Amino acid sequence: PHGHSHGPALPPGPGAADIVWMVVLGDGVHNLSDGLAIGAAFSHSLSSGLSTALAVLCHELPHELGDLAVLLRAGTAPRSLLLLNLLSALLSCLGVVAGVALGHSGTPLAPWLLTATAGIFLYVALADMLPEALRGSGEGTWGRFVLQNAGFLLGAGIMLGIALAEGHLRSWLQP
Repeated sequence: PHGHSHGPALPPGPGAADIVWMVVLGDGVHNLSDGLAIGAAFSHSLSSGLSTALAVLCHELPHELGDLAVLLRAGTAPRSLLLLNLLSALLSCLGVVAGVALGHSGTPLAPWLLTATAGIFLYVALADMLPEALRGSGEGTWGRFVLQNAGFLLGAGIMLGIALAEGHLRSWLQP
């Protein structure tokens, strides 16, 4: 079995509230670190901030949809879901403000914030996502191989596009 079902939501079990709070708190910490990275990048330059914000947006869309699915499956009411998601997203705004403030504080903290955030992203990719991508039976290994490599190449292409756009944006913004 592949670990999820496509049926209607089940009534919440005894651990559903724990799952909801775990997802919301984890997402809040994640959003705070995303905001710190964006703020530190904006403190470096406008083009770096915009490209970092675009990169974070590209990974946040599927991440938030995944959280939405988990919370709905746990039986969270749509109104509560919107409120919890809004509160979690506000931590990203707080992170942006803190990242800009720390980046402009006169100390060289922005590179350290960006380094720590990159390390967190690498950890999540290598410790959480890679084992999940490699898990599974031997069925469809070529199909899985092609799909995973297509995803990798798409991600690399998006990063290349962001890098190229940043150079054009920088030259366009300078007088």
